[in-house]
Amino acid sequence: MSFINRNLISLTVIGISVVLWVFLLWNPGDLMTVKHCHVTMNGGPQSFKMLLEMNPLSDMMAGWILMVFAMMLPKLIVPLQIISEHTFKHMRFLVSICFITGYALIWILIGFLINIFILLVNANMPNSYIPAIVLGLIALIWQFSPVKQKCLNKGHSHPVLAAWGIKAYTDAFSFGLVHGLWCVGAGWALMLFPMLLPEGHHIAMLVVTFIMLSEHMEHPRLPRWRISFRLKLLRIITSQNLLKS
Repeated sequence: MSFINRNLISLTVIGISVVLWVFLLWNPGDLMTVKHCHVTMNGGPQSFKMLLEMNPLSDMMAGWILMVFAMMLPKLIVPLQIISEHTFKHMRFLVSICFITGYALIWILIGFLINIFILLVNANMPNSYIPAIVLGLIALIWQFSPVKQKCLNKGHSHPVLAAWGIKAYTDAFSFGLVHGLWCVGAGWALMLFPMLLPEGHHIAMLVVTFIMLSEHMEHPRLPRWRISFRLKLLRIITSQNLLKS
């Protein structure tokens, strides 16, 4: 695969991600915000039903899918480049779509469960920072855990893909499913954290995106408990600025 084609994939993916970020920050219809009734909620099934009526799952899932693609697309640059290398030119687009479909399916399924969880939390603790604080502590522990590192390591694994026929499409779809599973394992807590905040969703999503892109750039390591913030992207940006100055 030529250097030009690799750059074309990178620029295309980053360009789409930027467009989605603009749409996400614009937030039409308050897709990323859970609406609450002015009447104080006391928890229980009635509060959950009221929140569900005010926040249809279809709207919440639309916001979730938008967020996932805006935040995650840059992490798919290398897999898409690998797919492009292993398939014939006239098949590359559809094979790439199969991969992205499998990847998105995993995040959509987990997103459905996460949105139900968010509604339950908001029905019982509306406009409270306590759930976000608790989840933030869990996310911090998860960041340093061997399970998180194993998920990150597996995210660097790329299977042998068929280059021709139906198997090329099914292999790409399966690759997307597996890659999505490891991405969910690595980033579920970070993705959930901004959605539990009563305010500041967008800033939190930008910070989380930076962290997830940075840790994705790190080389695989032995899974064990270690305090590591995986800030390779920050180091790269800092070194580039030092070279320019």
